[in-house]
Amino acid sequence: MPGTLIKDHIAFDRLLPRLRRIAVLGIKPESRADRPAHIVPAYLHRAGCEIVPVPVYYPEVSEILGQRVYRKVADIPVRVDVVDVFRKPIDLMPHLDDLIAARPRLVWLQTGIRNDAFAARLLAAGIDVVQDECLMVEHRRWRSSR
Repeated sequence: MPGTLIKDHIAFDRLLPRLRRIAVLGIKPESRADRPAHIVPAYLHRAGCEIVPVPVYYPEVSEILGQRVYRKVADIPVRVDVVDVFRKPIDLMPHLDDLIAARPRLVWLQTGIRNDAFAARLLAAGIDVVQDECLMVEHRRWRSSR
């Protein structure tokens, strides 16, 4: 069954309460705490979500936000609810096989990240997709409306 392209607040509000374990592809370590790829997962961690760091760079880093680092999403030993992606649109395709192998319920492409061909491949694999939206902004909006 194909995945769903999710793009409205009603659908976000149904999803957000179920997002507990979040892999963050492209997360930045504490040394780059001023970057969105650290700010957003740090917020989600403080909000009670389990963050699973998957940095692309920083080979010397073994922990981010007190959690063990994985180098591929498919290497995470438990299923994640969502993969929050901080990669440029042109850098997404090399991660496609890893994401499909991991079988997350949802891949969330952060603000400014849109790649329709990449999204189409995930959808065809049965993985739901959000493009060009900030997970932190949507989470804050959802929490304030409860």
